[in-house]
Amino acid sequence: MSKAKLEYIWLDGYTPTQNMRSKTKIEENFSGKLEDCPIWSFDGSSTKQAEGGSSDCLLKPVAIFPDPTRVNGYLVMTEVLNPDGTPHESNHRAKIDDDDNDFWFGFEQEYFIMDKSTQLPLGFPVGGYPGPQGMYYCSVGGKNTHGRDFVEEHADICLEAGINFEGINQEVASGQWEFQIFAKGAKNAGDQVWVARYLLDRLTESYGYYIEYHPKPIKGDWNGSGMHANFSNSLLRNAGSKEVYEAVCEAFRPVAKEHIAVYGEFNDQRLTGLHETASINDFSYGISDRGASIRIPIATVERGWKGWLEDRRPASNGDPYKIAGRIVKTVKSAKIKATV
Repeated sequence: MSKAKLEYIWLDGYTPTQNMRSKTKIEENFSGKLEDCPIWSFDGSSTKQAEGGSSDCLLKPVAIFPDPTRVNGYLVMTEVLNPDGTPHESNHRAKIDDDDNDFWFGFEQEYFIMDKSTQLPLGFPVGGYPGPQGMYYCSVGGKNTHGRDFVEEHADICLEAGINFEGINQEVASGQWEFQIFAKGAKNAGDQVWVARYLLDRLTESYGYYIEYHPKPIKGDWNGSGMHANFSNSLLRNAGSKEVYEAVCEAFRPVAKEHIAVYGEFNDQRLTGLHETASINDFSYGISDRGASIRIPIATVERGWKGWLEDRRPASNGDPYKIAGRIVKTVKSAKIKATV
């Protein structure tokens, strides 16, 4: 009789930035299939999701991945439900209007690797600073590259877990890295980002590190961390029209504040108009413009205006469920002329 370890992962009720929580359920003769993951419960009063007098919340499995680091292990992403089975107010995945998976997302997750003993990014000396930005981005060699073993191990684990992990690179600041996730379906994309983050955070326990998702942890002339959201739907993938792309981009202008509201805490410290960002107070878009709010990739233009857009405003600590949900809503609101 085999026994499997199912790690149920969920998002807590802290605002505005939710945290991952998880606990292990042992199941006998588990099939490995999502439909055979039972609904479970947890103490919501310990996660700001319920009161002590009525503390049970439910965990509904929505995605499953093998866990390469545990014998007979699985990673189970879940949604939080109320006791009556309705979505909990903290459950933003359930609010995404993309049941047909028409929307595709590619998230670029930036982050800093922090040394627990110094509480500084890798490569930062105690009481000082490393050399200025310029030589860290996509660098090689021990002088400018810090944390490669850790990052490579995370990539291997994600690939073994079946996450659609598309790449890694060191970023502009010392100790700053990025990984990329692509998925068809807004909910699916959020699931994969959260599980990849879970594996990243759990891996730090073996290295004496922790991950800093704050969008501007190092003040001054250092790049912040974002989570650029590349997105498309059938309209954008098949448009063949500059006017359609401009209409979609213009749909973002009147709701810019609504987007910023769900794009991550402390994002005002990052979106200054410097360090490859647009100002948080402006909205702009442009072809191949990394200083714009939304970048129209040159590849989209070269393909005859068939492709995707990149929203460069989301912060590294943003919730991909909230980000994707807001983007889906705005794109669907775009006024496309029938003659276009």
